[in-house]
This record gives sequence, structure tokens and C-alpha cells, in this order.
Amino acid sequence: MSSAIPFDEIQRWTFDAALPLWAEAGYDLQSQRFVEKLDYSGEPIDAGFHRTRVTGRQTYVFSHAAILGWEQGMTLSAEGARQLDELYLGPDKGWPRTTDREGAVLDGTPDLYDLAFVLFGYAWRHKAARDQESRAGMHRAMDFIDTHLRAENGFWHELPPKGWRLQNPHMHLLEASLVSYEATGETRFLATARELVTLFRDKLFDGATLAEYFDTDWNRAEGHDGQLVEPGHQLEWAWILVQYGKLTGEDTVALAEGLVRFAETHGVDPQTGRTMQVVLDDGAAVDAGARTWPNTERIKAHLALFEATGQDPRAAVAASSRLLLDQYLNTPIPGLWLERFTAEGEPDADDVPASTLYHVFLAFTEVLRLQEKIEALGR
Repeated sequence: MSSAIPFDEIQRWTFDAALPLWAEAGYDLQSQRFVEKLDYSGEPIDAGFHRTRVTGRQTYVFSHAAILGWEQGMTLSAEGARQLDELYLGPDKGWPRTTDREGAVLDGTPDLYDLAFVLFGYAWRHKAARDQESRAGMHRAMDFIDTHLRAENGFWHELPPKGWRLQNPHMHLLEASLVSYEATGETRFLATARELVTLFRDKLFDGATLAEYFDTDWNRAEGHDGQLVEPGHQLEWAWILVQYGKLTGEDTVALAEGLVRFAETHGVDPQTGRTMQVVLDDGAAVDAGARTWPNTERIKAHLALFEATGQDPRAAVAASSRLLLDQYLNTPIPGLWLERFTAEGEPDADDVPASTLYHVFLAFTEVLRLQEKIEALGR
């Protein structure tokens, strides 16, 4: 496959198609909420619920867009922060997992994954607006997490805790903590980030694979569950760890390289170029289908290693960008996506979930941020 990265197509899809579509169809004027999903005609679908994590993610998207100069971004960034404020149930309950269209609580479970995106949304809002309200929101979120979800090592993934302990919410809390520190310079967020990187080094990662499920003491779960590895999460952690290294000066390159090495060897289908959904820790495929998001994380991981080591990212970034543009994002109405393909390469999607925009937007804006440096490789 050509190593030419389609910078112009990425720019057009992001700023001319996706942002305008999701700013209009993705925001319900009547309920004043971001919608959960669209159909393939670009019309909202009433899912019967709203996830708090989607509100946080869309707040991020429009805040970042505003920083990059997209005109409508600041207004929608403010709308997202307003929604996060209204979803807050107080210091003892935090934010609910889901609400209905009118904002009534459907599932009030405090969920670390959702709370990480509350923090992430507020942090990006603060980066865009530099307002005291979003900074206060960041501290409310961190206060709730510290008070109610902190465990002896790491955090509980929900209250009350059920099932295996999960790595994934910790990854997103690290991501949110880094942005919060970058936005404010406040050391409480950096301290949380350091704690989470220590957990990653000591318990989550064995030098090759990142497990998904753990027991109470952070031993890998017994049986099949403890063998499951998501290549997309390995790649996502690699990008986040490099961002941590950039902010702190700590050397995280070897960790990132180990994560990417396994994902590239065992998690990218050599025939299709898709980043597979789930494999075992010995590399055997469990779910060789692929959603949109793992392919975006492959882009970010290789860009991170490029910034950290100078390693040429063009082949991987071009391949995954072309795959996304030609297959996943190739819809009759630009700005939508096919959420999943089966292992056989058949589309497997009934609608367009809003939660995916965060992944595509972040990956594509990273490509554009580094365009000049990447193009200099060929000079």
C-alpha cells in the first residue's frame, strides 16, 4: 500500500463533513442534548437513553475543534459543559451512567469510565475557554473519583464493584488526568497520572500484552478472561504513555514500543490491514472483526512513536487512514461511518454511534498536527 498519507482528505472529512454534520444532526435542539446515534440518512435515532460518556466525548470534540479555529466549536463546547453541569447529582452521587431524553436518571451507577470522560470533557473545555466553571467541574469530578472510587491500588470501575477489575477505565482516567494537568498545571492531576502509570508498569502490562480483566489484587483473571487482549487498547495505551512521557520527562518509549510490537504482530490482519478486536495473549484471534476505533488507535500509536523516536510512521498511518476513508468512513452522507466489519470483511453496523467521533477526530487531528514534520521526511 502507498505510504502517501491522505492529508487533504483527512482535513476535508474532519472539518467539512464530520464537524458540521454532528454539530447539527448530532445535537437535539428540543432536549438540548447531544444525541446517542444517527441513522445512515444522517437523522437522529432515539436510543431511549443518553450516556454520560458521550456528553464528555462530544464536549471534547467541539472544544478541540474550537482550539483549532472551527467557528461553531466554542458554542458547542459550552453546550457540552452545560450538560455535564446539569448531569451532576452532587458530591455523594457524582454523575449517572445514563439518563433519559429529559435528563431523568436511568442508571445512577457511578462508573469510572464515564467519570473519566466527564473529567476529559471539562479539561478540554478549560483548554478552550480558560473559564473557572470548567476548572471547578474538573475538581468536582476528581473529588468524586478520589472520595468514592479509590481503592487500595488503583480505582474501582463502578460502585458497588462487580465482576473482574478492569484496566480500560484506568487508561481513560490517565488520559483525562494528563489533559487536566496540561490545562491547569495542578499537581493533583499529575499525581493521579503517575499513580496510574505505576499501576500499568507493575500490574497491567507484562512487557508484551495488556490484559483486560483482573482479580481484586490485580492478578490477571483466571481462565479465558485473563488471556483476552484488545490490540486497539494496546495501541491506545502506547499513545497515552508517550503523552505522559512528553509532559513528565519520564522515559516511556520501551513500554510503548512493546505494546505496539505485539499489536502489530498479532493484532493487525495482514490481508485486510484492519486492527482486530480481540486476540489471546498468545496471539490467536478471538474476534478478527474490527470496529472503527482500533484502526484510529493504530494511527495514534505510530504517530506517538514518531514523535518519541523519529521512527517513520508513514506506512502504518497511510494504511490505516486509507482503510478508514475508503471503507469505514465511505458512506453516502459524508461525516458518518460504518461502525464494524466482520472478520470476512462484511459491514456489520445498523447505526452510527456518536461515541466513535472522539476516536476518529483525535486520530485525524493528530495526523494534521504532525503533517509538516511527516512531510519533511520525504524531502
